[in-house]
Amino acid sequence: MRTVPLALRVNGEAVEVSIASHKTLLEVLREDLRLTGTKHGCELGECGACAVLLDGKPVLSCLVLALECDGAEVVTVEGLAHEARLDPLQEAFADYGATQCGYCTPGFLVTAKALLDEKPHATRGEISAALSGNLCRCTGYIQIFEAVEQAAAKIADAREDEVER
Repeated sequence: MRTVPLALRVNGEAVEVSIASHKTLLEVLREDLRLTGTKHGCELGECGACAVLLDGKPVLSCLVLALECDGAEVVTVEGLAHEARLDPLQEAFADYGATQCGYCTPGFLVTAKALLDEKPHATRGEISAALSGNLCRCTGYIQIFEAVEQAAAKIADAREDEVER
């Protein structure tokens, strides 16, 4: 099988890999880079389990041809934590019981991260709309919305503390 080179930044690190030209970003992340936090779900773009950030925007990695990502910045759920500290979203999901089986959680987390990066004071309606492409069969969504709201408040407090310094 013929392979082609792919160079991108994944979770802040430069990565070069040779891939089959037909592979999706999801397949490259999981199979070639061994980043298994991003989940195979429906592989039709309907469940959101495979969501990652591509140049800061949430995308369904099962629908993105990896070659289209050459030179791009990709953030997976593994890239949310910094220096062994969980992202405020990850902490809030744990605190609020927003994970049940956990399969959908990575997609929710990266999608919520993109929302809060763009709208740090997102309303419940904006959170609901942003996460509407992510399906969960366990939680009923309320804990997820509450966790995102809590994370938004924590992030806002941290930014205010930073400004005061």
